[in-house]
Amino acid sequence: MSSKDNIVVGEDAPRRIGVVETATREKTRKVTIQYVAKHPKYGKYVRKRTVLQVHDAKNETGVGDRVEIAECRPISRTKRWTVIRVVEKAPAKADMVFEVDTGSKKKK
Repeated sequence: MSSKDNIVVGEDAPRRIGVVETATREKTRKVTIQYVAKHPKYGKYVRKRTVLQVHDAKNETGVGDRVEIAECRPISRTKRWTVIRVVEKAPAKADMVFEVDTGSKKKK
């Protein structure tokens, strides 16, 4: 049993909700948290984002899922957050089927 399997998250640990951007690595997800902040000089609202490496022990999340994450102890050099729950699954992508037109032209 690995020490990564039993990660304890405190009740008062900071929590965020974000969207899974990549799910190519084993037990690691890249989650993007987008927010709007007011520019200090010009006063215009600017879209910003935070990208976090998140531990997903069960590999239950996929690209496009909205997840709740919580801060935990350092798991690796970049991972300090873990997946708590899946808030909303990504809509299933319909398999796009294209008919190929071979359209052979007749020469006269």
